[in-house]
Amino acid sequence: MRPKPSSIDARRRAGPAPAAWNGGVKFFHWLIALLILVQFALGWLAVGWRLSPTKLDLFVWHKSIGVLVLALVLLRLAWRLLAPPAPALPAHMPAWERIAAHASHVLLYVLMLALPLSGWVVQSTSGMPFRIFWQWPLPVIAAADKAATDLAAIVHLSLGIALAALLVVHIGAALRHHFIQRDEVLTQMLPTRRRAS
Repeated sequence: MRPKPSSIDARRRAGPAPAAWNGGVKFFHWLIALLILVQFALGWLAVGWRLSPTKLDLFVWHKSIGVLVLALVLLRLAWRLLAPPAPALPAHMPAWERIAAHASHVLLYVLMLALPLSGWVVQSTSGMPFRIFWQWPLPVIAAADKAATDLAAIVHLSLGIALAALLVVHIGAALRHHFIQRDEVLTQMLPTRRRAS
């Protein structure tokens, strides 16, 4: 016997698919995208900067924004579960491309969660106290351990490289849809595109 769809699934599937993503999804998408780009720049600068008060400030900004990104990604996931339905994928997309698109989006969420969490582990295992934006103490989630710090730092860097690579693929796919296939995958997420009433 086929299981009954949940009330959320039923609501999300009811009615025709909208012409664009809802405003909340767009807000989270572009804000998180901007902060991730800032994070890449801050991380690169902080690692390469000579030891100085500026280097320490760069790390405070990098870690603080990382906590903010983690919170925003969790809010974005909650919004996606409760928000109106997503726009339909173009009819011309083959099954393999639909599967690849879904898998890449799942992986993006995994990396956007794992990257700040691994940074949190680096900070906790370092044994050094930290205040988010110089104001609020960051809870410690692991005991101080030099070996664990080194391992978590390697994981953090590897996840950052993986996220950067996946973002290149994500952006490339969006541009391909817009300029080559000439469909509405990209425009559905643009802030100027309105949902059909």
